[in-house]
Amino acid sequence: MRLGNGNLPPASRTIVIDAGPLGKLSNPRATELNFECMEWLESQIAQRRRIIIPEIADYEVRRELLRAGKSSGLRRLDWLVNSLEYMELNTAVMRRAAELWAEVRRRGQPTASNDALDGDVILCAQTAMLAEPDAVIATENVQHLSRLWTAKHWREIA
Repeated sequence: MRLGNGNLPPASRTIVIDAGPLGKLSNPRATELNFECMEWLESQIAQRRRIIIPEIADYEVRRELLRAGKSSGLRRLDWLVNSLEYMELNTAVMRRAAELWAEVRRRGQPTASNDALDGDVILCAQTAMLAEPDAVIATENVQHLSRLWTAKHWREIA
């Protein structure tokens, strides 16, 4: 298992988008923060980075958009999913997630309560299944994710 140290590898070409930034990218409101996040994404694309939306992040953002009845946000999320690389969940990912879930609890560093599904370990398992050791997770939740994989706040990924 590869544990993140919180530092972005200098040669990282793959960025996995967590639900926090994905929510900002799918939000149609023209706030300064949402605009900044879209500019960040565009700069990563211009640098020819591989940008991946994992299914677990799509699920976390989509469920809230559906609950709130935000159809324009859903359209933007669908556009992002269709425009960028999408990584589906599968049995291998979920089994890897179960291993990670157990490991962080044995270490005394859980990322969620024991009865929670724990999207963080699923996200890290999806990233691990890429078999790209330099991949980084773009997030707003560095503390939990960096226990399992290299994670940086999206603003810190230049």
